Amino acid sequence: QVQLAESGGGSVQPGGSLRLSCVASGSVIFTAMNWYRQFPGTERELVAGMSSDGSTNYADSVKGRFTISRDYAKNTVTLQMNSLKPEDTAVYYCNAKRFKADYWGKGTLVTVST
Repeated sequence: QVQLAESGGGSVQPGGSLRLSCVASGSVIFTAMNWYRQFPGTERELVAGMSSDGSTNYADSVKGRFTISRDYAKNTVTLQMNSLKPEDTAVYYCNAKRFKADYWGKGTLVTVST
């Protein structure tokens, strides 16, 4: 059974940085690993994604500030978040895809405030 475990959330002041990490259990090869976030009362939205071929995509709101990376040997995905803004405050979820299967972590809260 695949399980995803996020870490690295917390509180930071505007302009600060946080690094989110997600470790996947098992030796499954994922076709993509992504980070989503969810604001209160809204659906989850894709923040950044990385396919198995190394291609990446980012939400317009985070381009130039966030960077996604993967360690294929360790089956981890990391989201480096710089120049954080109050509007980045959300619960961030790790997501991994393998063909038609979707796996989710439990989420980690990121709070950006003074």
